[in-house]
Amino acid sequence: MPKLVVTFGEIMLRLAPPGYDRFLQRPEFEATWGGGEANVAVALAGFGMPVRYVTVLPPNNPLADAFIGELRRFNVDPRFIVRKPGRLGVYFVEKGANQRPSKVVYDRDHTAIALAKPGDINWDATFEGAHWFHVTGITPALSQGAADLSIEAVQKAKEKGLTVSCDLNYRKKLWKYGKEAREVMSELVKHVDVAVANEEDCQKSLGISVDVDVESGKLDPKKYEELSGKVLDAYPNLQMIAITLRESFSASHNGWSACLNNRKEFLVSRRYDITHIVDRVGGGDCFAAGLIYGLDNYDSHRDALEFAVAASCLKHSISGDFARLSRDDVLALVRGGGSGRVQR
Repeated sequence: MPKLVVTFGEIMLRLAPPGYDRFLQRPEFEATWGGGEANVAVALAGFGMPVRYVTVLPPNNPLADAFIGELRRFNVDPRFIVRKPGRLGVYFVEKGANQRPSKVVYDRDHTAIALAKPGDINWDATFEGAHWFHVTGITPALSQGAADLSIEAVQKAKEKGLTVSCDLNYRKKLWKYGKEAREVMSELVKHVDVAVANEEDCQKSLGISVDVDVESGKLDPKKYEELSGKVLDAYPNLQMIAITLRESFSASHNGWSACLNNRKEFLVSRRYDITHIVDRVGGGDCFAAGLIYGLDNYDSHRDALEFAVAASCLKHSISGDFARLSRDDVLALVRGGGSGRVQR
């Protein structure tokens, strides 16, 4: 029977211009939902795993109520969401195309989760029946209270014997309350088993770097073997780290692959050439979800890595934060079904 995964973080209303329009090129926005940890929860549910999502939302708020209904539609358990004073966060995203990059504008000051603090969530009840807990570096960037609550969460998860994963997810626009990312994340990662990152996350969140030229369009796997080794040396509690490898030729054309260092071997995945990106937001979250699924369901770490990379590759073809994918969708690509031919 599949084992329960819990994810924790902030959900936001996502407002995006239609298609590839600039902000307010037309006086309208498409409203959906977005947030790294909710993205992971929805993707895992799509792969067939039982998932519980926990956050802090404002009470007596019809938008927050609508989000809870959306989680139920995706078969994600929302029963342990806490309602506390504050507001619902919003973010605006303008999808890039060709040489014009995507843009993100956050409106998430004084949200309910940013005002939350340790003790506001009953982790004993939240973790009942769970075996895996996933967090990111986004929530600790919101406020001191949210950072303290995140560290409380991973500590409690480890006490209860859960496997803990963390996508480091450095967001420079969010660290504004007086703490550097490295101060907070270096403490949080001490309680993590599986880390997910890119090269910037390692540098900004952990202060660990190697000489990598991400602008060249070609990435050297040996550099990432060195980088992952440095992270594992610095954090002996980590069982493994997976690093995504994005070659950005333009906003519409990326090379996509990943590597995984599990202390015994260094694995590099198949590379996908993604030439017509629909929406790259949420691609890393889908990778994290795919890796959790793979590590939970496959004996081989290589198989887990390939599932994760294929899942996140497919997410680039789907508009919105959520990966509307099934396990079979991903397996078809893993097995070589990437031609895009109509399935009749």
